[in-house]
Amino acid sequence: MERDALEFPVDDDDDVDPRRLRSRTRLLDAATELLSAGGIEAVTIDAVTKASKVARTTLYRHFSSSTQLLAATFERLLPQVHPPPGTGPLRDQLIELLSRQATLFQEAPLHVTTLAWVALGPTPNSTQETYDRHALRTRIVDQYRQPFDRLLQSPKARADLDEFDPQLILCQLVGPLAFARLTGLRAIDRQDCERIVDDFLAAHRRHADEPAT
Repeated sequence: MERDALEFPVDDDDDVDPRRLRSRTRLLDAATELLSAGGIEAVTIDAVTKASKVARTTLYRHFSSSTQLLAATFERLLPQVHPPPGTGPLRDQLIELLSRQATLFQEAPLHVTTLAWVALGPTPNSTQETYDRHALRTRIVDQYRQPFDRLLQSPKARADLDEFDPQLILCQLVGPLAFARLTGLRAIDRQDCERIVDDFLAAHRRHADEPAT
């Protein structure tokens, strides 16, 4: 089985057993409500079984631990980062994409909670929990990277920019947004995004005498 997405082990007849599908949905619905209302600490096995009215034994058929349940809940809640229009100058597209990301951080606080839990949460107690968190981290990184990769790997961007490390670029562009939101230092607005993009372009704009790669 490929491990590029969160696919948790369930019985082979899950897809054809509506009772098991309903119980999984009820568990995730309950976990989502608890997470939204009380944060990560509120999502316990006891709280989820009580809120969902699903037996503990049934929960463990779907999720081997609270970590796995949390990972599945976060996966369900991750909002999409929509790419900017595919036309216009590179600067304008980067500003639009970064502004959308800043809005996402401000309007979807669980998105930031997910990042904090994946990066700084408790040490996993088992190999399976380690895999669950790694799978969620991979999913988040891929979600962030896809619109930026699509834009920065375009022929126009490759012609305008020098060589760069895609992972470092993501840190340079999105890092200030995440830091500002996590610390509460300030709310990043469109003007801030323009400054971040302009600084990035100033550092990576290809000089006229440099050949494009």
